Amino acid sequence: MGAELSKTSTMDETADEPPTSAVLLDNCHFSQVIFNNVEKFYVPGGDVTCYYTLTQNIIPRGKDWVGIFRVGWKTTREYYTFMWAPLPDDVHSDTTVQQQIQFKAYYLPKDDEYYQFCYIDQDGVVRGASVPFQFRAETEDDILVVTTQGEVEEIELQNKNLHKENEELKASCASLQQQNIDLQEDLKKTQELQNSLESLRSNTETLELELNALKKENKRLKELDDCREAELHQLKEQIQNVTSDKERLETRLKTALDHMDQLQSQVLNYEKEVENLSHIDHDKTEQLESLKEENRQLRMTRTQQQQNRDLMKELEEQKRLFQILQAKKNEADEENQKLRKENDGLLRHLSQAREFSPFSVVSQAQAPIPAPEVGGLLFGNPYCAAGTNLGAAAADIPSIRKCPMCDEVFPEDIETSQYEAHVQSHLLECPLCSETFEKSNKQVFEDHIFCHGLE
Repeated sequence: MGAELSKTSTMDETADEPPTSAVLLDNCHFSQVIFNNVEKFYVPGGDVTCYYTLTQNIIPRGKDWVGIFRVGWKTTREYYTFMWAPLPDDVHSDTTVQQQIQFKAYYLPKDDEYYQFCYIDQDGVVRGASVPFQFRAETEDDILVVTTQGEVEEIELQNKNLHKENEELKASCASLQQQNIDLQEDLKKTQELQNSLESLRSNTETLELELNALKKENKRLKELDDCREAELHQLKEQIQNVTSDKERLETRLKTALDHMDQLQSQVLNYEKEVENLSHIDHDKTEQLESLKEENRQLRMTRTQQQQNRDLMKELEEQKRLFQILQAKKNEADEENQKLRKENDGLLRHLSQAREFSPFSVVSQAQAPIPAPEVGGLLFGNPYCAAGTNLGAAAADIPSIRKCPMCDEVFPEDIETSQYEAHVQSHLLECPLCSETFEKSNKQVFEDHIFCHGLE
């Protein structure tokens, strides 16, 4: 209870707790601070002055303190009372420094147990300890006694013996001093080892901090790995979806290839038709030359003037028909060239689709597939019914009014708008590119619209 009261009072006076530690006595350095003039006992009720020497092996710091400990203490936390150690004028001095500190009587122990002074640095490590002492009153054993002359002579004899012993002790002291020097050197080495140990402790703390940081980073990487696994799972699902899309597009591509084969067969038919039209055109040209010669001969005869006028009208009609046929032939040539280009483009896309990845196949499959031509020319082939002479061709002129879709024949006096409206009723027109398709090829028309959606 007295120790607790003393601690409380000292804390009130200093307003701070001294730094302590649980370091055992084996790890302390008792020779760095030497306590001087320590009495065997101190009279209770009086102030106690503590004298000590700071060696060159210690650097005093602001939180160093001197405490009074009961003999038998184990850690620096078991102090009875303490005072802050004053700093010397030259903290980094290479020589020893004498210091003193005074403990007030109020805070001192009241029992007769053995105590000792201890110097504790601000890390809570003991740097020096004094010999034990007591707090008790002076007894008769401590009073100097005056003796007689005989006793004095006996004492002098004892002094001579003690002097001899003193000389021996001096020699022993010199040996001990040498040992002390050796111990000081060993102490320096120990201090260096202690510094190395503190450096290693500091490095250990740094490594522990780095280890904690690495653990946190490892945890973060694990979380990131979990996220990556989730993303990988999503990507696998996307790949499965893309694979199914690929299969569906491959099916559509096969359909498009079949359609391309149909277009190629149509191109061959168009080429044959163009060749036939060319022969017919040549025959018409020869017939026209023949008619010109016949007309020249008719002019030479006056009796055939009326017939000549009729022939001239017929010739003009044949010329008009020839111009119409020639325009239709040019249109057929242009359509043939366009189909050839589309065929070449489809072949190139097909070869690229086989070399690229599934994603490339998808992007190429999205390209617009050329729609088939709607039954050749919009108003049919005017040469299909042409005869071998101009007279027969003139007789077949009404076949131009025949519907190319349903083969329905219209009279010559029907309006062109009605005929075109009838033909348009058989067609489907793309709202995006105005391309036309037969109603019978509705699937091709829907695929064409779908390709626009993929662009």
